[in-house]
Amino acid sequence: MSNNSADEFFAKAPRTHAHGATENSRRRPSRTRMPSSVGYLAGAFVAALALFFGLWWMLISGGDEAPWIPAGLAASVVLLVALSAREVVMRRAWTKYLLEQGGDPSLRSSGEHNRSSSSKTRTSSVLSASARVIQKRSEEADAGSSAESHFEVFQICQEYLATTDEALKSNNLAADKRIAIKAGQERVRVLQRHHLLTWARNSSRTLTYEAQQRSRTSDKIEAANRALHCLKSAQKFYPEEADLKESSIAIREFIASVKVAHWVELAERSAFKGHYRRAIERYKDALFYLNRETVKDEIRIPGAERIAREIESLQSQLSARKNGSNERSTK
Repeated sequence: MSNNSADEFFAKAPRTHAHGATENSRRRPSRTRMPSSVGYLAGAFVAALALFFGLWWMLISGGDEAPWIPAGLAASVVLLVALSAREVVMRRAWTKYLLEQGGDPSLRSSGEHNRSSSSKTRTSSVLSASARVIQKRSEEADAGSSAESHFEVFQICQEYLATTDEALKSNNLAADKRIAIKAGQERVRVLQRHHLLTWARNSSRTLTYEAQQRSRTSDKIEAANRALHCLKSAQKFYPEEADLKESSIAIREFIASVKVAHWVELAERSAFKGHYRRAIERYKDALFYLNRETVKDEIRIPGAERIAREIESLQSQLSARKNGSNERSTK
C-alpha cells in the first residue's frame, strides 16, 4: 500500500473525502515544463557529442587516419548553429509557453463552475501578458536598426493572432473577455502590419544598395532579386500596399537597367574591335531586355531610340566595309 500513488489513494477513499481530493487537484500546479536555456544548451551539446562519436566511428571504420578532424569540425558546426539560434528558439519557446498556459487541459477538463471560471481568467491574463510582451518587443525593434528584429516581431504577432483565434472559437470565454481579446487582436494586427512593412522596406533597401555596389552583373541581379523577394513576401499579406508596389517596380527597373547596360557594354566593345555583326546582335539583345522588362516609358522609349540609332550606324559601317572590299576585289 505504501507504493500506491495519491490518485489511487483518493480513488479508494470514502465519498466523504471526495471534496478534499477535488481541492487538492485544483491546487496541483501545471505540469507544463518551462523552457530552459540550460536544457537547450545541454541538448545541443549532447547532439554534437553524439555526432562527433558517430562520425568518428564511421571514419575510423573506413580506415581514415585522422577521423577526429572531420568529426570535430562537424560537431563544432552543430554547436555554432545551436548557439546562434538559441535566442530565437528560446524566445519562441517562451512565447508558446505563455500562450499555452491559458489552454492547459487540466483547466478545461472539469465541468465545475469554479474551475471553468479560473480557466477563463487565466486564459485572459496570459493573453494580456503576451500582448504586453509583443508591445515591448515592438518598441525594441523600432529603437534598433536590425531589419530581422522587425520580422521576428511580425512572426510573434502571427502566433498571437493564431492563438487568440483558437481561444475565440471556444465557448469558455465571457462576453467581456471576448471583447477584450478582439481589441487586443486589432492592436496586434496594427503592429504586425507595421513591422512586416518595415522589414520589407529596410531589407529591400539594404539589398538594393548591395546590388548597386557589386561589380559583376550576375551578382547585381542576384542581390536585386533577393530584395524583390522580400517585397513579394510582404505583398502576400498586404497586396494593395502602394509602397510595396512602387518599390517592386523600382527594383524591376533596376534589374532591367543592369541587363540592358550589360549588353550595351558588350556591343560597344565589339564595335570598338570592329566586330560589327556581333555588336549589332548584342544591341538587339539589349533592345530585347529593354522592351521585355518593367521599364517606364520615359526611360524605355529614349533608350530604344538610342539603341536603334547605334544599330543603324553599325549597319551603315558594315555596308561601307562590304562596298570597299568589293571595289578592291574588282580592281
